[in-house]
Amino acid sequence: MLQELGADSEIVDLAELPEDFAFSALYENNGKNEKFNPFRSKMSEAQKLVFILPEYNGSYPGVLKTFIDGLEWPDTFRHKKCALIGFSSGVQGGSDALSHLTDVFHYMGMHVMALKLKLGQIEKNSILEPFSITNEIYLNLMKEQAEQFVKF
Repeated sequence: MLQELGADSEIVDLAELPEDFAFSALYENNGKNEKFNPFRSKMSEAQKLVFILPEYNGSYPGVLKTFIDGLEWPDTFRHKKCALIGFSSGVQGGSDALSHLTDVFHYMGMHVMALKLKLGQIEKNSILEPFSITNEIYLNLMKEQAEQFVKF
């Protein structure tokens, strides 16, 4: 949708992170993992970010927290803008995850767009393989968020 609106976009998929990054790219090893450094660079260079996150144990996944810990502090997020999309099997669409991540990003100085999408009962509202949203209301909300994000 962002590309359809003329915005450049690139996906950073946390499933592609190096298996050992939690031990080899954080804290005293910051910047030393050559397989993790391209992820750091992409995040540092971006001016706007969209986070699509599943609800996991009532919040966002630990791998995202660990990923954030491996990024350059504090400049990766400070004064940048982001949009958030949450999804869950339950009806709340990851609302707690979005709230928790918003708190973290505000602490880090990032501006979080007010329209946060909460896509509940994702299995009923999408096709999982290959993934696509089938719920027309969700698609309209995503389009609205994308349009606002380009102007944000």
